[in-house]
Amino acid sequence: MKNESTRDSYSLKILAALQQDGRLSVQDLSQRIGLSTTPTWKRLKALEKDGVIQGYTAVVDRTRVGLATCVLAEVNLSRHVENVVEEFERAVQDCPAIIECFSTTGQADYLLKVVTADIASYDAFLHSVIFKLPGVSEIRSAVVLREIKRPSPLPLDQLG
Repeated sequence: MKNESTRDSYSLKILAALQQDGRLSVQDLSQRIGLSTTPTWKRLKALEKDGVIQGYTAVVDRTRVGLATCVLAEVNLSRHVENVVEEFERAVQDCPAIIECFSTTGQADYLLKVVTADIASYDAFLHSVIFKLPGVSEIRSAVVLREIKRPSPLPLDQLG
C-alpha cells in the first residue's frame, strides 16, 4: 500500500536524493529536485511523519572498525507457538551483533546477519547468545567470504 506522501514525483526525488546523501540541507535538496524550499520542506516533514523516512544514519565500513567477520545464520525454531516466536524475536532485537533478521520461507525459519571481530568471536557468540535464544533447535552458519553488493538505495525509479 502506497503512503500518501510518496504519491508524487517530487517526494520520490526527495527520497532518492536523501538515499544518496542524507546530510543534504533543505535548500540543497530543493535545488537538486527542482522545487522551492518551502514545498520541499513540507514534503520532507510529511515523509518523516508518515514513517517513510525512519531516520538518518551514517554508513560505516564494518571492517575498518574491527568487525571483519560477517555470518549468515539460518535458524529454525523447535516450536512455532506465539510466545516462543515473540521471545525469540525480542531477543534478536536486543542483540547488537545481529544486524539484520528476516523471517523466511523455505528451509529456515529465520535468516540472521551477524557481524563479529573474527571467527573465534562468532563461535563465542554462538555459545553465549544464539544457542540460548528461546526455541532455537537448529542453526546453519555460512561465513561471508566477500560482500559483492552491500545495502544500497531502494530502486525508487520502479515506482515512478
